[in-house]
Amino acid sequence: MKTTILLAAVTMAMTAGSAMARPAGPVNYGQSVYCATREAGNPHSRLCDYMAWSGWRRRGGWDASLDNACLMNPRFVPNECNGRL
Repeated sequence: MKTTILLAAVTMAMTAGSAMARPAGPVNYGQSVYCATREAGNPHSRLCDYMAWSGWRRRGGWDASLDNACLMNPRFVPNECNGRL
């Protein structure tokens, strides 16, 4: 009897642990390279315009407009990247 209860408890604990390891939301595999590698708050891509990207980081600026664009359209590509990626 005690062994059965112990096995049931262990089984439930293992099942709950594997369920908690899964991502909470849907995984988006359709992101553009820019959206997948963007740095939060930086409107430039290091892959498209490295100088503008590093200058923005150095100044410590924050512009969430392109972050919002990637949230609305995961396949978004900024104008500076057209033809490069």
